[in-house]
Amino acid sequence: MRITALAALLATLFFAHSPAAAWTAQEVEEPYAVTGRTGIELYDSIGERGPSAGASRAIAVTTFKLTWQRDYRPSAGGCVLQSARPRLIITYRLPKPSQRLPADVAASWQRFIDGMRAHERVHGEHIVDMVRRIEAVSVGLTVPNDPSCKRIREVLTEKLGALSQEQRARSRAFDQVEMSDGGNVHRLILALVNGP
Repeated sequence: MRITALAALLATLFFAHSPAAAWTAQEVEEPYAVTGRTGIELYDSIGERGPSAGASRAIAVTTFKLTWQRDYRPSAGGCVLQSARPRLIITYRLPKPSQRLPADVAASWQRFIDGMRAHERVHGEHIVDMVRRIEAVSVGLTVPNDPSCKRIREVLTEKLGALSQEQRARSRAFDQVEMSDGGNVHRLILALVNGP
């Protein structure tokens, strides 16, 4: 019994201080108002009021703000990135009816928005995954002949740019599947506009 309790205590201490457990993303849902009393009216309002996505409007978007606390340390004539702690805020912009809906439309809307929320959460998971990969690449990064710790920042920026591009490509590929004919988002839209 004592060995089990000691093992549990050690595991708790280890995981509480491991980099993967050292931070969590803050997730915020930011609604925007849509109007209408039917599925098609609500969808038309989304088209008019939805968040900008390039030249058009989207049903929903996921954005993030990422800042870091980094500890660069000169070491043996070079520089090492001793620690990198992220602060990540993920914001989901989703539509919300501005008035009470008839019961049948409300049920249809709830299925639609639950599906859209789940879709946007996948984008959030992609962002969290990117940040964890950035953390893994960052902590312990060492650049020789860099006692002022300037060149290490350039090296890190190159690595981070590649990870950011990978995340964007992953999100675009996910959207392409979800929004294609028969894809999950496509089916959600059809159910909303063809419903009550």
